[in-house]
Amino acid sequence: MDFTPTEEQAAAAGLAARIFGDLATHERLAAAGTGSDAELWKALCAAGLPEAVEETGLLGLVLLAEEQGRTTAQTPFTASCVYGLLAVARHGTDEQRARLLPGLRDGTTVVTGAFPATGAVRAGPDGRLSGEVGWVPWLRDATHVLVPDGERTLWLVPVTEATGGVGVVSRACATGGAGVVSRACATDGAGATGGAGVVSRAGATGEAAEGRRTAEVTVTPVQLTAPWAAGRLVLDGARAERLGDPSGRAPASSSATSGPSRLGPPSAYDDVLTMARIAFAGLQAGVCAGSLARAVAYTSVREQFGRPLATRQAVQLRAADAHMDTEAIRVTAYEAAWLHDHDQGRHHRQSAAEQALTAAWWASEAGKRVVHAGQHLHGGMGADLDHPVHRHFLWGRQLDAYLGCGTELLAELGDLLANGEPT
Repeated sequence: MDFTPTEEQAAAAGLAARIFGDLATHERLAAAGTGSDAELWKALCAAGLPEAVEETGLLGLVLLAEEQGRTTAQTPFTASCVYGLLAVARHGTDEQRARLLPGLRDGTTVVTGAFPATGAVRAGPDGRLSGEVGWVPWLRDATHVLVPDGERTLWLVPVTEATGGVGVVSRACATGGAGVVSRACATDGAGATGGAGVVSRAGATGEAAEGRRTAEVTVTPVQLTAPWAAGRLVLDGARAERLGDPSGRAPASSSATSGPSRLGPPSAYDDVLTMARIAFAGLQAGVCAGSLARAVAYTSVREQFGRPLATRQAVQLRAADAHMDTEAIRVTAYEAAWLHDHDQGRHHRQSAAEQALTAAWWASEAGKRVVHAGQHLHGGMGADLDHPVHRHFLWGRQLDAYLGCGTELLAELGDLLANGEPT
């Protein structure tokens, strides 16, 4: 294995670092509150970074996600790249790729994912979806959401118009009291749309604000630990578009769409879940690196009894442990992404799935330790909710919750190692 970035990957990561560093400043993040930064999203898309992920692969996305995590930039970049661009590129039909990829590249289409599958969404014989997902990250920014049903079939559900910016849901319309935004899908019978998945809104005031069922898709804003513009998704016979060939065959132009299972046909769901775990582990690596960098900078200048805190052995050991944890998250994410990009058969596919669970476990368990250490090394300043390091703490804890607790991840990894089939 060689984790050395290619020239294209290094160039994309360097460009991302400059854009995130220039625009995702503490002042701008504080001004954004719990919303996303539309100007930053447009800058990323204008620079061609979502499109670059197609060329640089999953390892390239991990490198870019790291840069987002370093600054805790409030944008759906990682989510839309993995649940939208990579999912459609690898598993969409030729027609879906031709229709959806241009919008995903230029940012006018934003996709998030209701992952992992919990069996809460059901697909009827006519392809309409019903069910509820308690919270979906960046749902208020999305034009589409990728939803797995109880059979782990993937469906693209339009949730708002494609307008060329971020925050289209949260700014779509004013609501009464509960902040409920309801929309009715205006698609044809098959769920396909004329362009990028345009839907028409039902009234979001009056009856909808009172919680009545007046639409097929309902999004209610949800506040999480981190400001991820999340929402509660309720589907009431919503029309949706199945991702990929209805026959279940992998697209001919997709190089490696099989999931981790040794049994049964290739699974798009398993593949997307594997990619998501790896990408969000990379995001956690960046969050931890940013938290640790702030702690190092602070303890190097903060003096106690005439000496910088960084000269104290206890501080050095705590920072060293955090550094080792951060490197473990990074290297396991890199390895998983490399295996996925160099998928050469069923054995490699299973190895990528195993390594994805390993990376997710490190990101969950070690990530918590690092962001706690970063906050503690700031002493009393770490308790200030307005301090930049607190944002890393919130993101680290949210990623821990999103990736899943360590015992669950280890149990799934154990099943995969023992049987070749996750539970």
